[in-house]
Amino acid sequence: MDTKEKNSIRETIQERKYVFLVYIILRLIVISALVLSVLRRDYESVFVCLLVLFLYMLPTLIQRRLHIELPSLLETIILFFIFAAEILGELQGYFIHYEHWDTILHMTSGFLCAAFGFCLVDLLNRNERFSFQLSPLFVSLVAFCFAMTIGVLWEFVEFACDRMLGWDMQKDTLLHSISTVYLDPSASNTVVVIDNIQDMALNGESLGIGGYLDIGLYDTMEDFFVNFIGALIFSVIGFFYTKHKGKGKFARQFIPIVKPNSQEAIKEMDEILVERD
Repeated sequence: MDTKEKNSIRETIQERKYVFLVYIILRLIVISALVLSVLRRDYESVFVCLLVLFLYMLPTLIQRRLHIELPSLLETIILFFIFAAEILGELQGYFIHYEHWDTILHMTSGFLCAAFGFCLVDLLNRNERFSFQLSPLFVSLVAFCFAMTIGVLWEFVEFACDRMLGWDMQKDTLLHSISTVYLDPSASNTVVVIDNIQDMALNGESLGIGGYLDIGLYDTMEDFFVNFIGALIFSVIGFFYTKHKGKGKFARQFIPIVKPNSQEAIKEMDEILVERD
């Protein structure tokens, strides 16, 4: 690392000292959890901790690679989101102990993915290599669709892990009423409604759970819905941000900005595209 890069890092830390402080505190907590996991020989937790440490490096790598700057509030939310999902959610069992923990995280992920998708389209829209200008509605729509696609792909991952690895990433939901045509004795596609379900029996033995156990459908659809809400919220913010040509103090807290030397980044991206072509 040369002197110029060191000075650049020092300036970045000075300008974003609160984000850097949050980063250091969370990273120290993760490292402590990693050490404890190694001592307990809990290798699954070790993997989770190493994954978090890697994910904490991504915001910096993305900013340096794309020559963009994440607003301090957005980057702080990303750091807390990773910590809440992996350390609190997985290692501390918050997904089980707190009913709406997963819901909050999925809504946040929809918001963050829409922000990232918006940034990618905005970079494309500023690229002089392309002769068209995208409308605010189109940019927001692409950001929304990007976030929803990431949400769908993640549910595919959860389903695959549950089916092939025997995990339970798609958490079960306890129901007291179901509607089904499977139990129609006439086989005429008539819906049979079963209300006031108080228990389930497995191989003739009561499970004593107080209802019918749905194995993931309700959880998946709820995840889709809250992801939709998060993506929609940011897409609306992004629409007005683009329409008013970057004005709005609130919107700027969540939208990555292109650095002044972004033309160098654009040229670099162009060269990569030409090489791939």
